[in-house]
Amino acid sequence: MELHNYTSGLSIKSWAEDDKPREKLQNKGRHVLSDAELIAILIGSGTRKISAVELSKNILSSTSNDLHALGKLSVEDLMKFKGIGEAKAITIVAALELGRRRKAAEREERIIIRSSNDAYQIFSPKMIDLPHEEFWIMSLNRANKVMGLHNISRGGVSGTIADSKIIYKTALNDLASSIILCHNHPSGNIRPSESDLQLTKKLKQAGKVLDISVLDHLIIGDERYYSFADEGML
Repeated sequence: MELHNYTSGLSIKSWAEDDKPREKLQNKGRHVLSDAELIAILIGSGTRKISAVELSKNILSSTSNDLHALGKLSVEDLMKFKGIGEAKAITIVAALELGRRRKAAEREERIIIRSSNDAYQIFSPKMIDLPHEEFWIMSLNRANKVMGLHNISRGGVSGTIADSKIIYKTALNDLASSIILCHNHPSGNIRPSESDLQLTKKLKQAGKVLDISVLDHLIIGDERYYSFADEGML
């Protein structure tokens, strides 16, 4: 049986000068590198049989070259590829998370909410790649300026708990005049469930007592969203 030492694969340092993505990035700029070359820089080496770029191409091919789908892979998922150990898998996941956070930070600069899409642009980078449900709220002042963005709960694939006491305690701490609710459906189905409808109704009624309006409730799934306000459900 042939044994493979995957940690001592073909290193980028041993490639021809034109094939080295690190040098290519330094000499020609990051924009000229392919997605596979960028991932190859992260993992550093491939196996004895394939280069880091070829290994990166294999990983991308498994997601149909979709970086959003790649962002959903866990450390365990990535370690299923020959040549990807725990350290390399963690490096890829960490790099993708940094990209996601940068995107989120850029979108949060849009601090005045004028439509459901404005709210979606802020929420979506935090939620579109998640394999589990999360529930968030956005606190707004009377001018619809964002006062805070808060994760209320994390759950499983099929649901999470949204405690009205925690939601309104958080909103009161922000001195919010209104809030926007948001949660994701990992399945990609953005239609509200019966429990989503009941929860929204309950939170809207509770908000009336505290003089904190529920402006909208967004359900996010696979780069799409459902807005209760746009659909006349509030």
